[in-house]
Amino acid sequence: MEQSCARAVALGLPAIAFTEHVDHTTWKVDLDAIAGNDHLRSLTSPDGLLTPAAFDPYGYLEAVERCRDRFPDLRILSGLELGEPHLHAAAVERVMNAGPYDRVLGSLHCLPDGDGFAEPGGLFGRRAAGGVVREYLEDVALMVSDDDTFSVLAHIDYPVRSWPEGDAGPFDPKDFEEEFRHALGATAAAGKALEFNTVVPLHATILRWWHDVGGDAVTFGSDAHDPDRVARSFHDAAQLAEAHGFRPGRAPHDFWPRIT
Repeated sequence: MEQSCARAVALGLPAIAFTEHVDHTTWKVDLDAIAGNDHLRSLTSPDGLLTPAAFDPYGYLEAVERCRDRFPDLRILSGLELGEPHLHAAAVERVMNAGPYDRVLGSLHCLPDGDGFAEPGGLFGRRAAGGVVREYLEDVALMVSDDDTFSVLAHIDYPVRSWPEGDAGPFDPKDFEEEFRHALGATAAAGKALEFNTVVPLHATILRWWHDVGGDAVTFGSDAHDPDRVARSFHDAAQLAEAHGFRPGRAPHDFWPRIT
């Protein structure tokens, strides 16, 4: 976290937000795919079930305060990225009660898979690629409608990160326009902002649909699990957001509201 703050200062950023992962879903993983990751292997059973480590909210908030003390000129926001919060209401409530948190995201990482769960990347190849995306967007609509613990929907295009282009061809959001518009409309109706995640930059068409359905705001996330990736592609993301009717907020760390 301190290295990420130092990177933010070096880039001239006025603010940074740490939206720490908080997951409670156990899901199936490919053991070969995580063979070189000792941390993930330590959380995974021999039959490939990964159980996330327990989140220590007090230790996390103490770490944020240490960063604030070391970097007094940098606005440092505390935050969470809640995985499938609608499925873990009691566990999420315990984490939220340990707050406060400045920014809370909700994310969908897993889909039902038999008697368990799996990430989209673990389903491609076993199911039709288009069906995986449609199921994902349907579950996004349910999550944003059923849960009010978060104010920002994270990476609505999460399946694109593992889209099997070699088998299914290039990903085209227009093939899923109805499903995207439904999920975006539910997000707007719930009063949540849409994250522009720059791991795979949000497609301009999806951003246009967000504006079309009445989305009030966007926010930007570099998903920087490494300090070198802090604010990656933010310049291009900001230009795209402005081109589609959103503008900077009053403060540098505010959401970008719609203007048209």
